[in-house]
Amino acid sequence: MSGKTAAFTETPRVGLLEKLGFGTFSTASNVVFNFKDLFYLFFLTNVMGIRIEHAGIITAVGIVWDAINDPMVGYWAVNHTFKNGEKCRPFAFWCAVPWAITVVLMFTCFEVTYWLKFSIAIAVYFLFELFNTFAAIPYNSMGSLATNRDADRRAINVARNLGGCVGSGIGAVALYPLLGLFGGLDANGNVDPGAAGERAFVYAAAVMGAICILGSFAHYFTTKERVKQQSADESRLSIAQVFGILFRCRSWVVNMLYIICYGILNLLIMSCINYYATYVLGSASAATPIMAVFLVMSVIATLISIPVDKALGRRKTMVLGAAIYLLGKIWFVIDPYSMGAIYVNGITVAISMSFAFVLFNTNRNNIADLLEWQSGRRIDTLVSTCDNLASKLSKAGVNLLMTGALGAAGFNAELPVQPQTAIDTICALLGWVPMIVAGIMLVIAIFHPIEKQMADMRADRSCAE
Repeated sequence: MSGKTAAFTETPRVGLLEKLGFGTFSTASNVVFNFKDLFYLFFLTNVMGIRIEHAGIITAVGIVWDAINDPMVGYWAVNHTFKNGEKCRPFAFWCAVPWAITVVLMFTCFEVTYWLKFSIAIAVYFLFELFNTFAAIPYNSMGSLATNRDADRRAINVARNLGGCVGSGIGAVALYPLLGLFGGLDANGNVDPGAAGERAFVYAAAVMGAICILGSFAHYFTTKERVKQQSADESRLSIAQVFGILFRCRSWVVNMLYIICYGILNLLIMSCINYYATYVLGSASAATPIMAVFLVMSVIATLISIPVDKALGRRKTMVLGAAIYLLGKIWFVIDPYSMGAIYVNGITVAISMSFAFVLFNTNRNNIADLLEWQSGRRIDTLVSTCDNLASKLSKAGVNLLMTGALGAAGFNAELPVQPQTAIDTICALLGWVPMIVAGIMLVIAIFHPIEKQMADMRADRSCAE
């Protein structure tokens, strides 16, 4: 193929300021990701007054739309070039403000009839997911376009995950203090279901939106696109050609399955932790120290992911992360009411998910090179947007099953105390259900071919030189 015989030239090293730019944008992205995933379902049921089954429909339909628009936007982007000759970086600049506005609108209560409120929530969620997709293009693609050095790509993904920990802290740990600052908590530390809680959520969302704008602009002005397609072929790719290029790469297919598991595990913990804190531990604010420990361990795990990856290799490190997840669940599955179990669970989940994030994103960067080596074309924006399609469709299905299970178990946000069946369901959604998914993730990691395919590509390029 045309890309296989081309000589390989390394790009200049990525500097500290640029890595900080990646980390800052990741902070902004994860502010949105964690704020939305942790609190949107809870906001719909406990503040906006939407029934749990209907709230599940809103979030599931939004996730499906996000999944569908991912490859649509990615396909448009791969055939689009900005006036400055770049493919991805300018999205961070042009989409920042509308993205932030939709974050605020998502957490705004509209004083209208129930079904109109339901419809507005879906429409706003659709707008949010559209701009979130545009913002995610540089977030997921720039790692492969900024450099072709594997060490720099790992460093960029470490910076992204560290920035993500900061963003998670702002989006999760800082929320209840913000709600308290804006007068949205009652005496027991729970969210006020009235006007005070509604107003506090809007103000808190505005803070998150401002951080999104700042992080996006910081990324745009500090990073560069250096990796260019070696082939001069810039002809428009059809949808069939794009999916043919992707599915012929075994590493992309297996990495997609791995990302699906990661997405489901994140959805379960982010969606259920507030219900667990509110109805099992007795106070929504109890989630704050749990998330704080989770974030501290995420930082530590992120920092050690590079030396572990170098020492063990990519596949073994991915296997190790999944095994840690499984072992950490055992105590919680046996005794979900134990504070020790929930903290051990949080620590091991943080380690596993941090390893997974750094490694599957580095895999994505490598896969963009593999695809060019195999086909002669760079389709960086579609590497992530197409595997996100599968991941988000899976998350939508799990979201419907999760909210349906809670509804069937008798969950009702208007009740101060939930029935035991609902409590048991919440514990299962944080315990044995993700344990099963982590087992599947472990099997996928065992058979990941990324190291072999990268070795084959490097050997071929060495012969070409």
